[in-house]
Amino acid sequence: GDLDKVVNLLLSLSGRLARVEAALNSLGPHAPAEDKVALREKQRLLVAQLEDAKELKEHVGRREEAVGAMVARYLPAEHLQDYQHFVKMKSALIAEQRELEEKIKLGQEQLRCLRESL
Repeated sequence: GDLDKVVNLLLSLSGRLARVEAALNSLGPHAPAEDKVALREKQRLLVAQLEDAKELKEHVGRREEAVGAMVARYLPAEHLQDYQHFVKMKSALIAEQRELEEKIKLGQEQLRCLRESL
């Protein structure tokens, strides 16, 4: 459960940071200074939060190793391999699910804009 939460947190923060950076890059030279300052402050906060989330992931990784060592004492080799594969795939699948959800949102937004423009 902690792995799910940390991976989702990392994905969420990195997505928000990417949007803030895109907004910063899209500001023209005549954009109000307070907009730039606000976006840079958001960017600074998100970078700090992302670093904290990475530390959390490292902590969860260390706990995962400790649990894996404990589980290894009780499971036969083939079940241990299944467990290890499950843990590795879980993060990848969470990231893939999040990416697909973002693509669906983007597609829905594009569809809505197309309908409005027609």
